[in-house]
Amino acid sequence: MRIALVSEWLDPWRGGAETSTLQFLHSLMDSGAEVHVFTRSRPSPMPGLVVHTISGAAMSRSRRSITFAQRVEGRLVGNSFDVVHAISPCRHADVYQPRGGTVAESIQRNIALRRTAIGRSLKHYANYVNFKQHVMLNLERRILLDPNGPIVVALSDYVVRQLETHYDLPAQRIRKIFNGVDVHAVARAVDDSHRSALRHEFHVADSDCMALMVAHNFRLKGVHCWLEALARILARGVRNIRSVVVGKGDAPRWHRLAQRLGVNDHVAFVGPSDRVYSFYGAADCLVHPTFYDPCSRVVMEAMVAGLPCVTSRWDGAAELITDGVNGYRLDDPSDVDALADRVMRLRIKNEARRMGDAARGIAASVSMTRHTKELLDLYDQLSPLAKRRCDPRN
Repeated sequence: MRIALVSEWLDPWRGGAETSTLQFLHSLMDSGAEVHVFTRSRPSPMPGLVVHTISGAAMSRSRRSITFAQRVEGRLVGNSFDVVHAISPCRHADVYQPRGGTVAESIQRNIALRRTAIGRSLKHYANYVNFKQHVMLNLERRILLDPNGPIVVALSDYVVRQLETHYDLPAQRIRKIFNGVDVHAVARAVDDSHRSALRHEFHVADSDCMALMVAHNFRLKGVHCWLEALARILARGVRNIRSVVVGKGDAPRWHRLAQRLGVNDHVAFVGPSDRVYSFYGAADCLVHPTFYDPCSRVVMEAMVAGLPCVTSRWDGAAELITDGVNGYRLDDPSDVDALADRVMRLRIKNEARRMGDAARGIAASVSMTRHTKELLDLYDQLSPLAKRRCDPRN
């Protein structure tokens, strides 16, 4: 099968969606498919992968995304691919898989994380004058509102709800194929020797509860909520808790917040790290009070590593969690008392271990191998119909 994969970016440093796309690409190559990728990135060479580097040259970043989409569409017309799978908006796609969820939902959730009515109003106005956001929203609408548009692959029930709520997309246009991660890479990296070394490096005693956060967008993922919850825990006289925050962010700003809340001696900001899997093995729980995540790869990986996770209902991965069995779901990520309460329960080592063992049981259902197989099955169903894309009248 000849597959065209359209993804504007394939750089893992950009975030979880790009990392997931790369992992999927590797898994797709392992299946034996002939894969052509259309991208603005320059991915590392892979045997058998054909890379079409498409320039998005234009006067602004927003125009570059439009230019990229137009140039890819021009290259696809009349081509002989069995299936065109688009991660980025593409009018000639047979399968559209918005790994970042819908732009419409992302806009709403970024407004929701503002705590005051004035803050939400200001963010709403900023969105109104944000040209790039208008461009991305229009590209999304062009794909989803087209009655002859592609099948849309949703990574979670949460993304299914987004498609139904914002676009009234009919059920026959939606396929839920739950997100996947490289479960074998996670399992290989979780090692007791790494656990001891990392805990020693960050001054975490064996008797301490180490709460891990992994995020790139600190504000959207609720780092401020966790720091406030940590302050509530310390105010109860608890001292045997430490937190490590992995990911890129404005470190000085977050150090100042930690100091103002009085938690700076109990939290370490380590920046981006290629040791994330090892951090899973060193921690006792994962804290992820996100305001928006279509299906958090971090939560899935942490559960595979045997960590109970605390996340919010605004995370598609929350459907993996049975409350109190393998983790906890929060209705509101800004409810810092509820967050503090859940992490306090996970300070009990036996409880955390029991829930971590249950969390590890989801591994088979979240493997990238399973994710890729379900997509290949969808390709097989669609490929006889894909010739419609080759008609320049479409």
